Amino acid sequence: MTWCREGSHPIGGGTLNLSLSAPVRRSPRLGAVPAVAPANVHALIQDRDLKELAQTVRPMETGAVVDLLEALPTPEAAIVFRLLDKNESVAVFDELDSGAQTELVAEFGQSQIANVFGALDPEDKAWLLDEVPAKVAKRLVDAFEAEDMEAANTLLGYTPQSVGRRMSPAPVRCSPGESAAGILEKIRPGATDTEMACRLPVIASDRKLVGVVELADLLSAQPEALVETVMDDHPDFAFTDQDAEHVARRQLDDGDLLLPVVDSEQRLVGVLPIADAARIDRNAVAEDQARAGASEPLRRPYLLTSVRTIARARVVWLLVLAISAALTVQVLELFEDTLSQRVALALFIPLLIGIGGNTGAQAATTVTRAVAVGDVGTGDVWKVALKEVRAGILLGAILAVLAFAITSAVYGMDIGAVIAVTLMLNCPIAATVGGVIPLVARACKVDPAVCSTPFISTFCDATGLLVYFTVAIALLGL
Repeated sequence: MTWCREGSHPIGGGTLNLSLSAPVRRSPRLGAVPAVAPANVHALIQDRDLKELAQTVRPMETGAVVDLLEALPTPEAAIVFRLLDKNESVAVFDELDSGAQTELVAEFGQSQIANVFGALDPEDKAWLLDEVPAKVAKRLVDAFEAEDMEAANTLLGYTPQSVGRRMSPAPVRCSPGESAAGILEKIRPGATDTEMACRLPVIASDRKLVGVVELADLLSAQPEALVETVMDDHPDFAFTDQDAEHVARRQLDDGDLLLPVVDSEQRLVGVLPIADAARIDRNAVAEDQARAGASEPLRRPYLLTSVRTIARARVVWLLVLAISAALTVQVLELFEDTLSQRVALALFIPLLIGIGGNTGAQAATTVTRAVAVGDVGTGDVWKVALKEVRAGILLGAILAVLAFAITSAVYGMDIGAVIAVTLMLNCPIAATVGGVIPLVARACKVDPAVCSTPFISTFCDATGLLVYFTVAIALLGL
């Protein structure tokens, strides 16, 4: 879980030992392997030899236990988790991914998970409460007094998907007039939580952010040097209502170990560690990839996910796509007489709707990614549309020449001309629709990934058929 290396630095004749950690997976030692394989765990559970299982699991490193739990079905993972010592169980739970945490919480009773949940940082509590079902979340909240949940509830008060909901509300902070020695004294082990001491926000008396100071600069400065002489007085920061995904990606690009989070008046309210930014980005990428394929992301490894969960993640999208696919059926029914006059036209329907759907999907995927990384915004819709129209025309021209040459040789020049003109028209339309819809979705406060590739493909199928039969009627005189 470390993102600053453990070490020591001499301060005033003493030694400042630092172990700065953030909530990311701790890697096992080089060459280390889990002390027990999942198959052996299963055998011990079947034999009800929990004593032997406990003796095997408890000496394992935290990272190895995490890997083992994530490789086990939830009921068996819950049994192993119950066998851990109290302190170890908290450390292990903190490193599990959100899917494994959610399933473990749902598996445990209220009293069994209370100690572990209570030991989590406020931001981890808020994250977990967002993930678990409402009934489970209520059970967790009811297990604690209001003051114990105050910090987590503060985070939950921010808008979903905002960085305010994902920040840590209790950073180590300092003021411009403090000395380097005084700040280093603050972060001595036992004096305060050193988890976020690699980079400290600097605030004025009214709590407004005025800068940040790196721990390395404090360590190299003279003990009596003031913070204001070594701090960066033009720091990057984020507002609480900004989108967490965009902020996280910006932070990862910039490599900031800690990003201050401020309110509308630029008063410091929290920080976002880079480990949390990586977690946000990882979850966002997984969600985008799943939704681009018309599904919801699986929170556990595929082989450990139940068939019911997989079906539930897919069925809603399939129903939506089935309804949208009805457009294609309606178009075919509308031009039924045209097809009966030239049956050869039916042979090219799969080709044309396939090319149109793929063209739209390519554009949608490209623009969705550009939106996600901040390359384009909703104000660029006309620029995107113009670019996609030109790209579609070029693609359509290339495909039209090839299609005309091949189709004319087999079905005659009249059919070849219909196919060529259809491609010339359909590719720009499909590319433009695919490129613009993610921006429209973003403007409507909808995740662009929701406009998934299958949805774009279905929409382009219907428009492509309309273009195809309209061209056929015009050129063939049907």
